[in-house]
Amino acid sequence: MNDGDILILKGHEVDEILTGRELQLMQTVGKAYEVHHAGQSSLPHSTFLRFAKNDQNRIIALPAYLGGDFEVAGMKWISSFPGNIDLGLERASALTVLNSALTGRPEAILEGSLISAKRTAASAVLAAKTLMVDQEISTIGLVGAGFINFEVVRFLVASCAELSKLRVFDLDPERATQFQNKCHETFDRVEVEVMHDMKDVFRNTSLISLATTATTPYIDDLSHCDPGTVILHVSLRDLSPEVILDADNVVDDVDHVCRANTSVHLTEQLVGNRDFIRCSLAEILKGSASARRDKDSIVIFSPFGLGVLDLAVAALVRDQAIANRMGTRLSSFIRETWVGGCEASRVSA
Repeated sequence: MNDGDILILKGHEVDEILTGRELQLMQTVGKAYEVHHAGQSSLPHSTFLRFAKNDQNRIIALPAYLGGDFEVAGMKWISSFPGNIDLGLERASALTVLNSALTGRPEAILEGSLISAKRTAASAVLAAKTLMVDQEISTIGLVGAGFINFEVVRFLVASCAELSKLRVFDLDPERATQFQNKCHETFDRVEVEVMHDMKDVFRNTSLISLATTATTPYIDDLSHCDPGTVILHVSLRDLSPEVILDADNVVDDVDHVCRANTSVHLTEQLVGNRDFIRCSLAEILKGSASARRDKDSIVIFSPFGLGVLDLAVAALVRDQAIANRMGTRLSSFIRETWVGGCEASRVSA
């Protein structure tokens, strides 16, 4: 591409590039976590744009820079409008902008909702396999029958040959049935059972994924879980502070997850400290922390969702698109420079 051009990648092109790359994406996300943990990144707090008439709707800006082998800067601009589902639209829509880390000039604009969903699922499943290193993942319980949990299943199917059974619960039984049918169409080796009581999702499984649109905690009892269960707290606001305090807590970034009224943030406000957070996932990946506090504790992984992950995946998509001559190139998107004429236009003192 020429300097000043911008590459545009549509949703179907991003989908084509990412299809079948689940294991590669998990490796990419893991590497991004390690680079961030090593201090080779810049990650300002995300900014939430909210709307007076509906406190569930929001648009979030996540700027970031990721160094190491990535050397990319940019931002994800993602909206979450749960009411879209009733209109036949996806809940989330997004775009990701990539800038040169050398010049700061924008280089690519990508459809970002699929990138966001894939990096979220890759992060969750990477955490599951890291925290359950000595456990078989044959069954998973799913609370929330949406696209994120569907992608979690996709990554589990790709990385866990033993996975054979899904239990799914949603407040909307019709959505749970649609999820069941979609899984049967897509994954030929898994049995999917729709549960009509959320408590049944927690029983007799070692792994649970929470991916809902909840804005306040509604789960205050995990007594139905088996000892040693791992909970992927993807939606961040499902669990009460009392549940958090009783668990072995692992996060993606301590500072980021303790804000925006997440369950972890509410817990910090309740007790006045962050001592209940044992470590970050990157510390376990790097070997500086153990995978588990003990074998019987329930482990909760609460990932705030870091913009550096979006950049890592978006950079992979961009590079593949350039190599395969995909996407639309907008030539001379950035206006011509006037810098060269500055000297001649200066007035001598």
